[in-house]
Amino acid sequence: MATIGFDKLYTATVTEDENGVETYGTPEVIAKGISADISVEADSADLYADDGVDEHFEEFKKGTLTLGVNDISSAAAAKLLGVIVDSKGVVVSAAESSAPAVAVGFRARKANGKYRYFWLYKVKFSVPGTKLATKGETIAFTTPELTGTIMRRNKPDGNGKHPWKAEITEGETGADASTVTNWFSTVYEPAYSGQ
Repeated sequence: MATIGFDKLYTATVTEDENGVETYGTPEVIAKGISADISVEADSADLYADDGVDEHFEEFKKGTLTLGVNDISSAAAAKLLGVIVDSKGVVVSAAESSAPAVAVGFRARKANGKYRYFWLYKVKFSVPGTKLATKGETIAFTTPELTGTIMRRNKPDGNGKHPWKAEITEGETGADASTVTNWFSTVYEPAYSGQ
Protein backbone atom coordinates (compact mmCIF):
# COMPACT_ATOMS: atom_id res chain seq x y z
CA MET A 1 0.00 0.00 0.00
CA ALA A 2 2.31 2.77 -1.23
CA THR A 3 1.01 6.24 -0.39
CA ILE A 4 2.50 9.71 -0.77
CA GLY A 5 0.10 11.89 1.19
CA PHE A 6 -2.27 12.22 4.14
CA ASP A 7 -5.13 14.69 4.59
CA LYS A 8 -8.84 15.25 5.34
CA LEU A 9 -8.68 14.44 9.06
CA TYR A 10 -12.20 14.09 10.47
CA THR A 11 -13.71 12.91 13.74
CA ALA A 12 -17.26 12.07 14.72
CA THR A 13 -18.59 11.77 18.24
CA VAL A 14 -19.53 8.30 19.43
CA THR A 15 -22.61 7.92 21.60
CA GLU A 16 -23.42 4.61 23.27
CA ASP A 17 -26.90 3.54 24.34
CA GLU A 18 -27.62 1.53 27.51
CA ASN A 19 -26.47 -1.63 25.71
CA GLY A 20 -23.21 -0.07 24.53
CA VAL A 21 -24.37 0.12 20.90
CA GLU A 22 -22.67 3.03 19.16
CA THR A 23 -24.17 5.78 17.00
CA TYR A 24 -22.11 8.46 15.31
CA GLY A 25 -22.42 12.23 15.10
CA THR A 26 -21.74 14.25 11.96
CA PRO A 27 -18.05 14.13 10.96
CA GLU A 28 -16.09 17.37 11.40
CA VAL A 29 -12.57 18.43 10.45
CA ILE A 30 -10.49 18.67 13.62
CA ALA A 31 -7.08 19.79 12.35
CA LYS A 32 -4.77 19.57 9.38
CA GLY A 33 -3.12 16.18 9.30
CA ILE A 34 0.64 15.74 9.20
CA SER A 35 0.95 11.99 9.79
CA ALA A 36 -0.98 8.92 10.91
CA ASP A 37 0.52 5.72 12.26
CA ILE A 38 -1.71 2.73 13.00
CA SER A 39 -0.30 -0.25 14.87
CA VAL A 40 -2.33 -3.32 15.79
CA GLU A 41 -2.15 -5.86 18.60
CA ALA A 42 -3.74 -9.26 18.09
CA ASP A 43 -4.48 -12.14 20.40
CA SER A 44 -3.40 -15.45 18.94
CA ALA A 45 -3.43 -19.07 19.99
CA ASP A 46 -2.12 -22.34 18.57
CA LEU A 47 -3.70 -25.74 19.10
CA TYR A 48 -1.13 -28.52 19.05
CA ALA A 49 -2.07 -32.04 17.99
CA ASP A 50 0.05 -34.96 16.76
CA ASP A 51 3.25 -33.09 17.67
CA GLY A 52 2.50 -30.01 15.54
CA VAL A 53 0.30 -26.97 15.13
CA ASP A 54 -3.13 -28.22 14.12
CA GLU A 55 -5.02 -24.91 14.36
CA HIS A 56 -3.98 -21.28 14.54
CA PHE A 57 -6.40 -18.53 15.59
CA GLU A 58 -5.81 -14.79 15.63
CA GLU A 59 -8.12 -11.84 16.28
CA PHE A 60 -7.90 -8.08 16.78
CA LYS A 61 -7.22 -7.07 20.38
CA LYS A 62 -6.64 -3.30 20.13
CA GLY A 63 -4.64 -0.81 18.17
CA THR A 64 -2.79 2.44 18.60
CA LEU A 65 -3.29 5.52 16.44
CA THR A 66 -0.61 8.20 16.53
CA LEU A 67 -1.65 11.39 14.75
CA GLY A 68 0.60 14.30 13.91
CA VAL A 69 -1.47 17.46 13.47
CA ASN A 70 -0.72 21.11 12.77
CA ASP A 71 -2.48 22.33 15.92
CA ILE A 72 -5.14 21.39 18.46
CA SER A 73 -7.78 24.09 18.92
CA SER A 74 -9.66 24.51 22.20
CA ALA A 75 -12.78 23.03 20.63
CA ALA A 76 -10.83 20.03 19.29
CA ALA A 77 -9.16 19.49 22.68
CA ALA A 78 -12.56 19.43 24.39
CA LYS A 79 -13.97 17.03 21.78
CA LEU A 80 -11.00 14.66 21.65
CA LEU A 81 -9.45 14.80 25.11
CA GLY A 82 -12.34 15.48 27.48
CA VAL A 83 -10.76 18.69 28.78
CA ILE A 84 -12.94 21.66 29.70
CA VAL A 85 -12.91 25.07 28.07
CA ASP A 86 -13.95 27.52 30.79
CA SER A 87 -16.03 30.69 30.41
CA LYS A 88 -12.91 32.73 29.54
CA GLY A 89 -11.74 30.36 26.79
CA VAL A 90 -9.03 28.70 28.88
CA VAL A 91 -8.46 24.97 28.34
CA VAL A 92 -8.45 23.26 31.74
CA SER A 93 -7.10 19.71 32.09
CA ALA A 94 -8.22 18.02 35.29
CA ALA A 95 -7.10 14.74 36.82
CA GLU A 96 -10.70 13.59 36.45
CA SER A 97 -10.88 14.45 32.72
CA SER A 98 -11.73 11.45 30.61
CA ALA A 99 -11.46 11.35 26.83
CA PRO A 100 -14.65 10.41 24.99
CA ALA A 101 -14.62 7.86 22.18
CA VAL A 102 -14.61 9.26 18.65
CA ALA A 103 -14.54 7.80 15.16
CA VAL A 104 -11.56 9.02 13.11
CA GLY A 105 -11.57 9.33 9.31
CA PHE A 106 -8.86 10.39 6.87
CA ARG A 107 -7.46 9.66 3.45
CA ALA A 108 -4.04 8.86 1.98
CA ARG A 109 -3.02 9.84 -1.55
CA LYS A 110 -1.49 7.16 -3.73
CA ALA A 111 1.13 7.71 -6.43
CA ASN A 112 -1.50 7.29 -9.18
CA GLY A 113 -3.48 10.29 -7.84
CA LYS A 114 -6.27 8.17 -6.34
CA TYR A 115 -6.96 8.00 -2.61
CA ARG A 116 -7.37 5.32 0.04
CA TYR A 117 -10.04 6.31 2.58
CA PHE A 118 -10.23 5.16 6.21
CA TRP A 119 -12.63 5.17 9.18
CA LEU A 120 -11.49 3.93 12.59
CA TYR A 121 -14.74 3.26 14.43
CA LYS A 122 -13.77 3.87 18.05
CA VAL A 123 -10.68 5.71 19.34
CA LYS A 124 -9.93 7.19 22.77
CA PHE A 125 -7.08 9.69 22.84
CA SER A 126 -4.69 10.40 25.71
CA VAL A 127 -3.80 13.94 26.73
CA PRO A 128 -0.62 14.74 24.78
CA GLY A 129 2.55 16.07 26.26
CA THR A 130 3.83 19.49 25.25
CA LYS A 131 7.09 19.97 23.41
CA LEU A 132 8.42 23.50 22.95
CA ALA A 133 11.77 24.77 21.73
CA THR A 134 13.44 28.13 21.51
CA LYS A 135 14.07 29.62 18.07
CA GLY A 136 17.66 29.08 17.03
CA GLU A 137 19.57 29.91 13.85
CA THR A 138 17.03 28.04 11.78
CA ILE A 139 13.27 27.79 12.09
CA ALA A 140 11.93 24.47 13.36
CA PHE A 141 8.23 23.81 13.86
CA THR A 142 6.97 21.89 16.86
CA THR A 143 3.57 20.31 16.37
CA PRO A 144 1.30 18.28 18.64
CA GLU A 145 1.02 14.53 18.42
CA LEU A 146 -2.08 12.68 19.59
CA THR A 147 -2.00 9.04 20.64
CA GLY A 148 -5.18 7.06 20.94
CA THR A 149 -6.29 3.50 21.60
CA ILE A 150 -8.27 1.92 18.77
CA MET A 151 -11.04 -0.39 19.94
CA ARG A 152 -13.52 -2.58 18.15
CA ARG A 153 -17.02 -1.26 18.26
CA ASN A 154 -19.76 -2.98 20.25
CA LYS A 155 -22.33 -2.62 17.48
CA PRO A 156 -22.20 -5.66 15.20
CA ASP A 157 -22.27 -5.21 11.44
CA GLY A 158 -24.59 -7.07 9.08
CA ASN A 159 -22.46 -10.21 9.40
CA GLY A 160 -22.53 -10.17 13.21
CA LYS A 161 -18.88 -9.02 13.44
CA HIS A 162 -17.52 -6.07 15.43
CA PRO A 163 -15.44 -3.92 13.04
CA TRP A 164 -12.67 -1.59 14.12
CA LYS A 165 -11.69 -0.18 10.72
CA ALA A 166 -13.17 0.40 7.26
CA GLU A 167 -11.19 1.41 4.18
CA ILE A 168 -11.77 1.78 0.46
CA THR A 169 -9.42 2.62 -2.40
CA GLU A 170 -10.74 4.99 -5.04
CA GLY A 171 -10.80 3.50 -8.54
CA GLU A 172 -10.18 -0.07 -7.37
CA THR A 173 -12.32 -2.82 -8.92
CA GLY A 174 -15.55 -3.08 -6.93
CA ALA A 175 -15.07 0.25 -5.13
CA ASP A 176 -18.40 2.09 -5.22
CA ALA A 177 -17.81 5.64 -6.53
CA SER A 178 -20.67 7.16 -4.50
CA THR A 179 -19.25 5.63 -1.30
CA VAL A 180 -15.93 7.34 -2.01
CA THR A 181 -17.63 10.65 -2.85
CA ASN A 182 -19.65 10.61 0.42
CA TRP A 183 -16.97 9.08 2.65
CA PHE A 184 -16.73 12.02 5.07
CA SER A 185 -20.44 12.93 5.17
CA THR A 186 -21.18 10.14 7.69
CA VAL A 187 -19.21 7.40 9.42
CA TYR A 188 -19.33 4.45 7.00
CA GLU A 189 -21.58 1.51 7.91
CA PRO A 190 -20.63 -1.85 6.32
CA ALA A 191 -23.01 -3.05 3.60
CA TYR A 192 -23.25 -6.70 2.58
CA SER A 193 -25.13 -8.43 -0.25
CA GLY A 194 -28.72 -9.13 0.65
CA GLN A 195 -29.02 -6.29 3.16
